[in-house]
Amino acid sequence: MMAVEAITLNSGHRMPIIGLGVWRLETQSIRDVILSAIKIGYRHFDCAADYKNESEVGEALAEAFLTGLVKREELFITTKLWNSDHGHVLEACKNSLKELQLEYLDLYLVHFPIATKHTGIGTTGSVLAEDGVLDIDTTISLETTWHAMEDLVSKGLVRSIGISNYDIFLTRDCLAYSKINPAVNQIETHPYFQRDSLVKFCQKHGICVTAHTPLGGAAANTEWFGSVSCLEDPVLQELAKKYDKTVAQFILRWGIQRKTVVIPKSSKLERLKENFQVFNFTISDEDMEKVKAIDERYRTNQPSIFWGIDLYA
Repeated sequence: MMAVEAITLNSGHRMPIIGLGVWRLETQSIRDVILSAIKIGYRHFDCAADYKNESEVGEALAEAFLTGLVKREELFITTKLWNSDHGHVLEACKNSLKELQLEYLDLYLVHFPIATKHTGIGTTGSVLAEDGVLDIDTTISLETTWHAMEDLVSKGLVRSIGISNYDIFLTRDCLAYSKINPAVNQIETHPYFQRDSLVKFCQKHGICVTAHTPLGGAAANTEWFGSVSCLEDPVLQELAKKYDKTVAQFILRWGIQRKTVVIPKSSKLERLKENFQVFNFTISDEDMEKVKAIDERYRTNQPSIFWGIDLYA
């Protein structure tokens, strides 16, 4: 089996450069998807409390360990702190560990840079106030949240900590107040939303960028944001043809060559296999520049609009 390329994080731990995102995976199919992905060669799984499927992922992982399909130390498991748990970081982390049936996490992320009113450990609703605007908890700062995240490392519950959906200014602030710098910033980035300034800023300061929605995600997000998809872009289609690859494979390879970690999501076996076959070709510098020229600055994933706010305004 092909060894998966990995990036060494500032924590010293190695993170596989391609993983499987489990957002929106149907609970009844998770077992088969996880086990199939492991057999294909995936060693990195990206989860979150808000995906509401940690327990199903945990059952699949437990089966994989019990049957000898893979050892725990061979996997890299990420999950995320939900907005309503910023004041309860330790309890939330322990709950995720319980659901995932793990003794430690490889990476724990602050899912969004916003604290909301606590609704109870294990619940991830975004409570709206009477005026229809998200009920933000103004007593908890992101700095307080981050220091609680740092405590998880000292307690041995988490090997690396990071942030998600942070812009360049919030990332800079986190670097200013952190005792342990964030190892990762997970953001939406793909050919139509390249975010070069943020990606380069993070990488300059030793923060690995993980690309969620690395293929544009328009198909999954149609009911939210329309159906524009970089998978249908003629430039990308022509380049993929040149390398005898699918457009998805070409885009994932482009993301990898930017030194970002990519976490495409799929529940289809053939697509899982296809997305993993991106290590046997290299995109030329000239063609990387052609992709750079098609940036539309088009965000496809912004669930915060349902909370009555725009995190990126």
